[in-house]
Amino acid sequence: MAFDGVTIAGVVSELKKELVGGRLYKIAQPEADELLITVKQPWGQKRLFLSADASLPLIYLTESNKPSPMTAPNFCMLLRKHLQNGRITDISQPGLERIVHIDIEHLDEMGDLRRKTLIIEIMGKHSNIIFCNEDNVIIDSIKRVSAAVSSVREVLPGKPYFVAQTQDKLDALHTDFETFRHTLTAKPQPVFKAIYGSFTGISPILAQELCHEAGIDGERPTAALTDSDYDTLYSVFTRMVNAVCEENFAPQIAYQNKKPVDFCALPLTLYGCPPAPESTHSSPDQQNPGSYTVPYSSISALLEQYYAEKNTLSRIRQKSADLRRIVQTTLERTVKKYDLQLHQIKDTEKRETYRIYGELLNTYGYSAAPGAKSLEAQNYYTNETVTIPLDPTLTASENARKYFDRYGKLKRTYEALSELTKEVKAEIDHLESISAALDIALHEEDLVQIKEELTESGYIRRKGGTKKQKITSRPFHYISSDGFHMYVGKNNYQNDELTFKFASGNDWWFHAKQLPGSHVVVSLGNARELPDRTFEEAARLAAYYSKGREQEKVEIDYIQKKHVKKPGGAKPGFVVYYTNYSMAIDSDISGIQLVSE
Repeated sequence: MAFDGVTIAGVVSELKKELVGGRLYKIAQPEADELLITVKQPWGQKRLFLSADASLPLIYLTESNKPSPMTAPNFCMLLRKHLQNGRITDISQPGLERIVHIDIEHLDEMGDLRRKTLIIEIMGKHSNIIFCNEDNVIIDSIKRVSAAVSSVREVLPGKPYFVAQTQDKLDALHTDFETFRHTLTAKPQPVFKAIYGSFTGISPILAQELCHEAGIDGERPTAALTDSDYDTLYSVFTRMVNAVCEENFAPQIAYQNKKPVDFCALPLTLYGCPPAPESTHSSPDQQNPGSYTVPYSSISALLEQYYAEKNTLSRIRQKSADLRRIVQTTLERTVKKYDLQLHQIKDTEKRETYRIYGELLNTYGYSAAPGAKSLEAQNYYTNETVTIPLDPTLTASENARKYFDRYGKLKRTYEALSELTKEVKAEIDHLESISAALDIALHEEDLVQIKEELTESGYIRRKGGTKKQKITSRPFHYISSDGFHMYVGKNNYQNDELTFKFASGNDWWFHAKQLPGSHVVVSLGNARELPDRTFEEAARLAAYYSKGREQEKVEIDYIQKKHVKKPGGAKPGFVVYYTNYSMAIDSDISGIQLVSE
């Protein structure tokens, strides 16, 4: 899944064909570390997406647009000042480094021709977008890096640009057989690790692919390879290098168990099956179950498809970090309180024993000898003989009173804790349901209701004069294979509204059994009953949008909405029902149609 140098080479090859010669028409900065550049060509417009996000750096062509802030950030304004209407003269990659240079020429205020370079570094947490002049001096960058942050390289206006050499790797594009073999034999480790650890631009998945094509177990140590193994491996390695140099790319996404697991700019034979037809792009799980690959004609289309969901989730997790921290901290504290209360309740288990001791002493205490340390008596509740410990300094009646006092104290403690544990368990369930809502949030507006719920529940203090934010988030809307409309609440407020305001009495209601999760409502419409397939699809939605989505099977309760009740004073999203049907089902919703929000 690494965005390696070979993938960058595929991107650069595509960008050169589509963008070189084009003029920069629009420059936008939708996020603090993203750029969206519109390039005009005689045959139409192209959008170039650049991201220096620490968790998900990317570069590819896209058809989609993103809203930009009302006031453009300083870096965006700087680029507009220098590059607006500039012409792209070249796009290149140094070796197989994860770096892209976009060379641009433009006219300055005096009408003189100037050349600038926009450098995109795809390097994990060190990713950056750097703007340099013709002398390779940094004009500015989307992330400024001072000496206090990095002792290796400063990325600041006025500083010379250079690539920090922090890894001792060889250029795969210029490696002969002797160098290749000597480099690998010098590393006593598995072959695939020696390959990606020795040559620039090769990811672990590509190294495994090279070993697989050569018929070598990638886990074999380099010392165990024969001369023939090295000859075969270098031949495959050379074929890969030639494909990159000749720009002969074949981007593919590999799937396992219906989920995308890897991608590569070159063919992937590692998964042991031929590529699936291109028609499976929309629903790849319908054919070739198990392991298979899906080819793409464009590396940009591949990257956009593969990272679309990952990028969305990464962004929303960053934006919800504060809410997650509040929920997690409160949940941990509440669980500790609950465990302590359960331990205290366990300590009250002997209360009935003390009561019986007191009653037996009142009945048989006359037979206790003065100064005795115990008394044997028959328990008339069980007809068993019990031994009652005594305080020899007290009389039988005084010992009885002492046991009744202990019983009374433990009984009061038990009764108080029984109510408290119910309240604390309800709070834990509530917090876990909010945590589940955070897990399924996809957009910033989805967080508004969650934050409001935390505020109204007292977990977040409302600032004086702060007005409630406008609610624009709506439940997920799916359509079953049989044409029935299915709705999924994204949070507790939506769950309540969906169940008790939107759904009619005969609509069907689904929820994961004894797990935090969404309410799923299937609108019956004018139909009298639901087909079995729709029941199963709604249950899959309830399983997927619950804390049990990673389980192989999830037990789902379903019932007509008219049988679902909300107790008075219950927390948001909490309901009760007493008669229901159940089914165990997986959480695969890939074949269910989602209506665009």
